[in-house]
Amino acid sequence: MNWKISIIGLILVVAACKQNKPEQLTAVSSKYLIEADGLTALAKQENTRILDFRKKEVYDKEHIRGALNIWRTDIEDSTFAYNGMMASPAQIETLFTNLGIKTDDVLVIYDDNGLCDASRLWWVLQNYNYTNVKLLHGGISAWNAIGGELTNETPVIEKSEFKLTQNPSMSYNVSKGQVEASVKNKVVILDTRTADEYAGNVKKEGAAKAGRIPNSVHIDWAEAINYGGDQRFKSIEELEEIYSKLNVAKEDPIIVYCHSGVRSAHTSFVLTQLLGYKNVKNYDGSWTEWSYFNDLPFETDSITTTKK
Repeated sequence: MNWKISIIGLILVVAACKQNKPEQLTAVSSKYLIEADGLTALAKQENTRILDFRKKEVYDKEHIRGALNIWRTDIEDSTFAYNGMMASPAQIETLFTNLGIKTDDVLVIYDDNGLCDASRLWWVLQNYNYTNVKLLHGGISAWNAIGGELTNETPVIEKSEFKLTQNPSMSYNVSKGQVEASVKNKVVILDTRTADEYAGNVKKEGAAKAGRIPNSVHIDWAEAINYGGDQRFKSIEELEEIYSKLNVAKEDPIIVYCHSGVRSAHTSFVLTQLLGYKNVKNYDGSWTEWSYFNDLPFETDSITTTKK
């Protein structure tokens, strides 16, 4: 009788373990993401260009062999009264031509900030109909993790010819006027800055005043990645839970903004390319532009300090 009881007990224990086993989480995937081991093969192809999107002093210390260096100011239009607006198609064409990038090249972009900066360039190029782009998942940390080759040698650059298509779609962009209309129509507006910026506790350099666009929902862009760890995107289940706070259908319009459209470009990537939201627009000017105009409405919770 005892052996029967033991077997029954064992079956119950196994069943309980299966029931309590944590659910397998789904890793993110996108045609615009590439893993580090995938880059080792792609890097050997003649039409692959790797872009290191970090400050030059960091790039100069070490970078992926063959990588070209760009920084935020390289893809900004400096003709505005405020900083951070996306470069014009002509500027991008000149930049890439001078870097030796050809029109049919595949660009692999990496950074050391959870793909925040890399996503900004992805977003700019999407608006200009250029889709031969991949982001290195996990950035330079992922490359280091597989023992990828690093160097401090700057590649020799030969000018090429790079051309964007005519009539850019601007499919992921929204203007100040459109945001103003959306505030009145109560479209969901997502602020991806820090909680202190959202509350108006902090005014970053470049903004005319602190605060937020009225009726904004707040979700920090960095919640989407393992920010203090490997800087990879969280699982699909975790991302769905984070952005369920928006309380909208995936077909509903969403406007995303931050300080100057960089962090919100990252969130735009997450929403559209990883979670399948269909109608997401990133406000290029973001708070830097919005705060510049005194006739635009804003909200704030508290006394402000300035932060660079």
